[in-house]
Amino acid sequence: ILIQTHPDVLIVPPDPPQLLIKMGQVRQVIHVAYYRPPVEAKRTFTIFTSSAFMREAANSLLKVLEEPPEHTSLIVLTENPQELLPTIRSRCVIHRLGALPVAELEALLATRRRLLKPQDRALAARLAEGAVGRALTIDLDVYLASRQDALVILRTALREPDYTQLFHATESYRAGADGQEKSINLLRALGSLIEDLLLMVAGTPRLIRNIDLEAELGRLAQGLTVDWIEGASRALVQVESGMRRNLLRSLSLDAMAVGLERL
Repeated sequence: ILIQTHPDVLIVPPDPPQLLIKMGQVRQVIHVAYYRPPVEAKRTFTIFTSSAFMREAANSLLKVLEEPPEHTSLIVLTENPQELLPTIRSRCVIHRLGALPVAELEALLATRRRLLKPQDRALAARLAEGAVGRALTIDLDVYLASRQDALVILRTALREPDYTQLFHATESYRAGADGQEKSINLLRALGSLIEDLLLMVAGTPRLIRNIDLEAELGRLAQGLTVDWIEGASRALVQVESGMRRNLLRSLSLDAMAVGLERL
């Protein structure tokens, strides 16, 4: 997958189903860098939207990163620079973008997304994690639907388990592009809830993102330990890794929920 939003801008997202940047994409990037001069702008830009590279693709990128043409800029976006190979990090100049305060995002949403209710603006501003683009484009209906399934997983692990409800929630996460996107949204929502549980355990509930669930998160956090939350985070990473290898999604989610119960 390659996205051309402008004659001189090439966007490279992770390629499904593994959601990794692959060799064919990097070959095209190298071709554009060396053989396509700027058309309208003074420079050409290639933007990798993820740091999840297949190893051979990452290695193939090293040469153009080390000696890019004078008219070319390569940008790699990442939430965690440690995901990148050391050989790639050593060839890059790191620019860290700070998060905007929640109050500024709420004010922006009040002018740019006026149809949102005040409580929805507050939730969207916190879920955006300081990113303007995320705040302006977040689909709260999709997030809330994913979060509801994520809550089923947590309730199964932390309360009296209701496997009927769990299996009913996870059986819809099947193969195909739609199922993949739905699974990604679920894992992001679950990660957000786990982080909020950590903040509740740490005694800083004012920092949680899912502010409309503060009471329930408080109940779920009772008796939790940091070790359990760390184990839940590791389980989440394992599910994400398994989905990149095309493991059955519904079965992976069921196994994670049962595994969390035993932590």
